Amino acid sequence: MLCLLLSGCDNSSHAQFADYHQRLATVLDVESIPYSDPELPRLPAKRDLALPVDDIRIGLLDAYELRQCGLFQRIAERNSSLGKVQDKTRSLRYEILLLSGLMHCINTLPNESDVKNELVPILATKQAQLPRTIWNMLFTGKEWRQQLTLYPQTFPHQEFGGFHANIAAIEDLVTISDLASTQKIIDDQLADQLLSHQQNIYRSRYFGQLFYSIANATQWLNITTQLLSQHEDKILCGKNRNQQTAEYLRNVFYRLYSPILQPYMAELDSQYQQIQPPLNRLISNLPYGDAQGAEALRSYKHHYIDGDLHRAFRDAILEHTLFWQRTFKRCQFKVGI
Repeated sequence: MLCLLLSGCDNSSHAQFADYHQRLATVLDVESIPYSDPELPRLPAKRDLALPVDDIRIGLLDAYELRQCGLFQRIAERNSSLGKVQDKTRSLRYEILLLSGLMHCINTLPNESDVKNELVPILATKQAQLPRTIWNMLFTGKEWRQQLTLYPQTFPHQEFGGFHANIAAIEDLVTISDLASTQKIIDDQLADQLLSHQQNIYRSRYFGQLFYSIANATQWLNITTQLLSQHEDKILCGKNRNQQTAEYLRNVFYRLYSPILQPYMAELDSQYQQIQPPLNRLISNLPYGDAQGAEALRSYKHHYIDGDLHRAFRDAILEHTLFWQRTFKRCQFKVGI
C-alpha cells in the first residue's frame, strides 16, 4: 500500500535508476544530483528525407504479350484507385514483384517482340531505383519511421517489446537491399514477408525506445558515479574505523544495482549488439547523398547506429564498476562484483 501511495510502483528503469541514486545520496547524507535528459540527435523530418522516384510509363498496357506473361494484371492493380494510395511498404512490395514480373516477361517473350525490347530498359531503370524505394519506406513510411524516431520512454524492467519482430524485419530488409544493390531479382516470397513484418512491428517503437533507454541509463550512471566520487571521503574503511556508511552503500548495491539494474543494462547491451550490425548494413547500403536531410541523418547514424551512444554507455558502466571495485577492495568486502 505504501508503494502504491508514494509512487504507483513505477516499474520503469528511469524510476529504478532514480531510486538507486537517491538511496545512495541518502546514505551519504548529501543532496542528489538532478537528472536532466541528454541532448540527442533527432531523426530528420520526413519531407527532408523523401527521395523522388520517377514514374515510368508503359505505353503498351493492352498488348497481348503483357497479358500472356502475367505482367498486365500486376500493373493494372498498381494503377487502380487503391494501388495509387498504397503505403510505402506496399509500394516497395509492388516494385519487387514488378521486377520479378519484368524479368519473367523478358525471359519468356520472343526475341522479336517489340514489347520485350521496351521492357529491357524499364527493368534496368527499375532496378536502379529500388534502393530509393527502400530508403523511402524506411525513412518516410509510417511503421519504420515510427521505429527509428526517438521515443522518450525507457523499457520497463524485464520488458523489451519489439526486439524479435524488428530484428527479423531488419534481416529481411538487409537481404533485399543487398540484392537490390547488385541489381539481382528478389524472390516474391521475400516481398510478401514485408507485409507480415509491417503488421508485427506497427505497435512498437523499438529502435527509438532502445536508443533512449541506453542514453537514459548512461546519464543516470554518469551522475551517480559523480555523486559517489565527489563524496568518496565520507566512505570510511579500515581497521578500527566505523564502516557503517560503506556497509549501507553495499546494501544498496546488492538490493538495487546488482539484481535489477545490472541485468537490465546487460540486456540493453546484448540487444544493441545483435541488432546494430544488420541495421548499420541496411542503412549503409542506401543512397545517402540525394536526400535534403542527409547531413542530419549522418549525425543520427553516427550517434545511434555507428556506436557513439553505445560506447558512451559502455564507458559509463566501466566507470561505475571501477568505483565499486575500488570501494569493495578498500573496505575489504569479501564478495566482489
